[in-house]
Amino acid sequence: MATLEASPPRTMPREGRFVNEPFCDFTREENARQMRAAVEKVRGQLGREYDLIIGGKHVKTADKIRSLNPTRPSEIVGIHQKAGKEQVEPAMNAALKAFESWSRTSVKERADLLFRVGDLLRQRKMEYMAWLVFEVSKNWAEADADISETIDFCEFYAREALRLAKTETPAQMPGEHDSLTYIPLGVGAVIPPWNFPCAIMAGMTLASIVCGNTVILKPSSDSPTIAAKFVELLEEVGTPEGVVNFYPGSGASFGDAIVVHPKTRYVAFTGSREVGLHIHKSAAAQVPGQIWIKRTILEMGGKDAIIVDADADIDSAVEGVAQAAFGFQGQKCSACSRAIVDERVYDKFLDQLKSRVEKIKVGDPAENATMGAVINEGSMKTILSYIEQGKKDGRVITGGERASEAGEGYFIRPTVIADIPPKSKLEQE
Repeated sequence: MATLEASPPRTMPREGRFVNEPFCDFTREENARQMRAAVEKVRGQLGREYDLIIGGKHVKTADKIRSLNPTRPSEIVGIHQKAGKEQVEPAMNAALKAFESWSRTSVKERADLLFRVGDLLRQRKMEYMAWLVFEVSKNWAEADADISETIDFCEFYAREALRLAKTETPAQMPGEHDSLTYIPLGVGAVIPPWNFPCAIMAGMTLASIVCGNTVILKPSSDSPTIAAKFVELLEEVGTPEGVVNFYPGSGASFGDAIVVHPKTRYVAFTGSREVGLHIHKSAAAQVPGQIWIKRTILEMGGKDAIIVDADADIDSAVEGVAQAAFGFQGQKCSACSRAIVDERVYDKFLDQLKSRVEKIKVGDPAENATMGAVINEGSMKTILSYIEQGKKDGRVITGGERASEAGEGYFIRPTVIADIPPKSKLEQE
């Protein structure tokens, strides 16, 4: 097995201006060599079984979740316990117990914990990137962005917590001495997506705990392994038992039960509009034993467009659309799903876009192909059905089918469909 030598953590001042984590330059052979070593190291760890973590205790269940490599679905990335409704009360009890002490822990101690997490992530950055390569088929650059953002969250949220702890009241009435203190809420349900399985998962979790809350973390069933690796890191840096409880499980059973639980104080969710609205409705209904109005933080999907005017730099517009549409296979809320182009430059834009998109390499992201596989078979079938609808509504400029030559994975050729009428079924989707 290849070994990866950890680079020393980048020293950042804990006071002063926040600085984003820099990306890796893979045109440098040394960086590429280290990333290849990280991929091989992680490859040797695939297929391991991970437990639920309830108040620091490791628990197994009869039902399992098998996380598969979208690039090679016959390959198991991790085997996870599947939490059900029967695990809801143990999870809540563990989180409530931990909240009693964690909510009274000083802001400095909580912020220091986040700084330690960030420092370890810097040392093991490429290893965590490699887990994303295998579990969600991110290429090196996309994986780098995900882990870099996770490190940014460690730094930014820790700094913000320290800043808010020093907040003073804007005015004092004569004869009074007023103070302003931000207090923790309680137990939060954190339900992250699979498309940024480290950054969003860790960001929502870290923001919660640095404020003194405790968390029941239910990762996506498509990406539980990277969440398990992150929870292992939290244990390593000394996070007290019960502060973060790890619960992969079905959204329709365990997820719904946590959302409606009377002791759940808030829900942080990123995912589809359909599921987000369902959570919003469920959390809004008061249940017996609930003494507060639950808060929800819901980040949901939509349709993103890029508008190309006649006086635009066409070269830049083509590059921007190609990268936005097909970066991480278009599986981002920021992905360009449609381009609205001025008719005066329409034909020129299409010709250049076709040429640019056909240069995109589809293949195994472990070998740093530009475009990997989509997340699962269901997603692949849905995308292919949209393409078929697009063939009826418009004309295919390039792509339009599964990229079978790339391997057994869920590969689809980058597809551009032109001349879509505004009222078409595809446009409405």
